[in-house]
Amino acid sequence: MATRAPNGSPQVVLITGASSGIGKACALHLVSRGFRVYGTSRRARPADAPAGVEMLEMDVTSDDDVARGVAQVLAAESRIDVLVNNAGYGIAGAVEDTTVEEARAQFETNVFGPLRLCRAVLPHMRARRAGLVVNVSSIAGLVPVPFQAFYSASKAALESMSEALRMEVRPFGVRVALLEPGDFRTGFTASRVRTVASTQQSPYYERGERALAVMERDEQGAEPPEAIARELERIIADPSPRLRHPVGKALQRAAPTLRQLLPSGLYERLMMQTYEILS
Repeated sequence: MATRAPNGSPQVVLITGASSGIGKACALHLVSRGFRVYGTSRRARPADAPAGVEMLEMDVTSDDDVARGVAQVLAAESRIDVLVNNAGYGIAGAVEDTTVEEARAQFETNVFGPLRLCRAVLPHMRARRAGLVVNVSSIAGLVPVPFQAFYSASKAALESMSEALRMEVRPFGVRVALLEPGDFRTGFTASRVRTVASTQQSPYYERGERALAVMERDEQGAEPPEAIARELERIIADPSPRLRHPVGKALQRAAPTLRQLLPSGLYERLMMQTYEILS
């Protein structure tokens, strides 16, 4: 695996949302493989810092925080070889029960956060004519999930942005790839935010609770996220990685293809059965 830059020094990787879950697993794995890793967290508490990772305090919804954090890494290392946009969260609730403010906050972190990081880092990658941007999306970005409509929509937006970005920066020697995890056992389940209107008074409450119970059961029964970290290392080592890198159970990885191949009515019925919301 190519853990070093052309000058022989360790490759410098910046990972947002590195204090827990997928980001932490990726940071720890890359450190163990010889990379120089910087991680970000909204509150960079020493107790949360993965061993060997330089942690920075950064809120990806803040222009000032992003500019300051990127400047810190560049001042210390003179370059960023790999940017991993991982920071994100999910809101749960019916579309009708979601306010515009709640939906906007979801996009602010999951879409505009990566945009801020790209705008801060890409000028330096272009100047060096080298670099890699890995955006952590989700299979839900290709397969919308009921009662997680705006999480799915935010990841779909990240998918489209990444595909366009890949074509835009390729002439400058910069690579772009998407990591698309399925269900993994992380802190995502506990950090999922329910919309304020998702109460027993909502006409969607009962079905929403059943769907969320299925999601939580699948997540808690899944594998830890080390497989995602290994796939990230493979992407970094590939001089010409493909765009999409789904990671997870075979059925989840096949879901986007099934969505295209099956009649739409049958596909919707299968999805509703899966999330126990048919009746």
